[in-house]
Amino acid sequence: MPVAIVPVAEPPPSAAAAGGNPGRLRSERPNPETLHPALWRGHQLGRPVGHGVSTGFHELDEQLPGGGWPRRALSELLLPHLGIGEIRLLAPALVAVQQAGRLVMLFDPPAVLCGWALAGMGLAVEQLLLIQSASHVSVDPVRPGPSRRPVGAPARLWALEQALKSGHVGAVLAWLPPCLSPDRLRRLQLAAQAHDGPAFVLREAAAQAAPSASPLRLGLRAAGVDQLAVNVFKRRGPPLLQPVHLRLPPMLPSMAARRAAAAAKVEVMAPAVSVRLPSATFVNLA
Repeated sequence: MPVAIVPVAEPPPSAAAAGGNPGRLRSERPNPETLHPALWRGHQLGRPVGHGVSTGFHELDEQLPGGGWPRRALSELLLPHLGIGEIRLLAPALVAVQQAGRLVMLFDPPAVLCGWALAGMGLAVEQLLLIQSASHVSVDPVRPGPSRRPVGAPARLWALEQALKSGHVGAVLAWLPPCLSPDRLRRLQLAAQAHDGPAFVLREAAAQAAPSASPLRLGLRAAGVDQLAVNVFKRRGPPLLQPVHLRLPPMLPSMAARRAAAAAKVEVMAPAVSVRLPSATFVNLA
C-alpha cells in the first residue's frame, strides 16, 4: 500500500530564530533613525547625524535633538520685541564657533551693535562679519533724493542664501524682514542644509501663526531680570508643553555694577577716557 507524503511547511526563519518570541522580533527591527536621519519615533527626540552645538545652557540642551543647536538646519527664534536677551542666549554658541577658528556672520542687524557688550559676552569683535543689505531703502541713481524705494525681500535675502550655501561661514545670525513668506523661509532652510554650523533667524512673535520649514522653532519671552523663558514650538520630537526657564549671565559683573551705581552718585565726574575697540568687518550690499 503506497504511503502518502504530506509536506510540512517550515516556520519562517525569523520566527524560528526568535524561538517564537514576538518581543524579540520587535526588538530586532531597525530603529527609524538608522534608516534615515529625518525619521524618529514620536515619543523620542530625533537623532540627527552628528552632535549639535551646545547652547551653553544644560537645561535647554536636554530638550533639543542632538544635544544643542542643530547643524545644517535653521533655528528660528520668535521675539515679542528686540533686546530681551536673545544675544546672550546665542553668545555661548557663537563664541564656541569663533574659538574653533570659524567666522560668525551677522546679517542685517536692526540697530547699531555695541562692541563693548559683544566683547563682554566673550565674542571677538574683530572676527565678526557684519552684512548690511539694502534692507531699508535704495537710492534711485536716476532720480536721487525723495525717490527712495524699499527693496524687496528676494533681493535682500539672496546674500544670506549664498552665505549659507558657501560653506565658508561657521555661524549665521540673521534678522529677517517681517511678514516673510513661507516660500522664502523654505529656500533658506534648503540653503542651510549645506551649512555645517548653526544658523539662527530672528523673527517677530506674530510669525508663529504662519507655517515654517525650520526644524527648530522657539519662542522667547522675558521672565524676570536676567531670565528668559523658552517655549519649544517645534522640534524633531514630541511637543514640549512647559517652557524652559534660563538664567542669563548678567550684562555687567557684580563689581562693575556696584562701581556704576557708585559713580552715579558722584556729582563731579572725572574726564572721560576714550578707548577704541577693534571693529568688525562691515560689508554694505546696498
